Amino acid sequence: STHLAYKAEQAVDMETGAIVAITTHGGATGDTTSVETTLQAAGAAVAEQIETVGKDGQYRVHPQGVQEVVADKGYHSGAVLAKLAQLAVRSYVSAPKQARRKWENKRDEQAATYANRRRITGERGKALLRRRGELLERPFAHQYETGAMRRLHVRGRGNAAKRILLQAAACNLALILRSLCKAGTPRGQADLTTALLSA
Repeated sequence: STHLAYKAEQAVDMETGAIVAITTHGGATGDTTSVETTLQAAGAAVAEQIETVGKDGQYRVHPQGVQEVVADKGYHSGAVLAKLAQLAVRSYVSAPKQARRKWENKRDEQAATYANRRRITGERGKALLRRRGELLERPFAHQYETGAMRRLHVRGRGNAAKRILLQAAACNLALILRSLCKAGTPRGQADLTTALLSA
């Protein structure tokens, strides 16, 4: 039998921690190639929520859609940063340590890279990158290690995408349960009930 590798990419809301969009790609697809598809999926998901008004009468999302992208250094490239700048999306992408680069005929990439560097060295940029680690790394550990998604044994990319989508839905459901009941799992709910009864 042939074993194929796939990779999943998730877009997560930085305020709530909810998974907004998921895309699956071939295992050899680089982050700088797949980010555009994931950003489009996240933009479409956010656009669906633009008209949604919360209990407080405020709109849930920004009327212009996705405004900022926070990512790790795997997504850092001049072309990606220039594309984000063209879309009027502010980038906060960690910069890898690299040798000084020559920017011949790539002024837009140079400007986008320097603007990104300026943003990530500021206080807001550092805070956003820290928050990205908090909001993404733990859920990834739950999904890929505890949830056994590191190695999936399913047939085809479509089935892999379904499995990943189901896992993301469970993560979002746990988020809703934590906001409503202050517990994200049945065991957590039982612990809360026990603590309440003992009090």
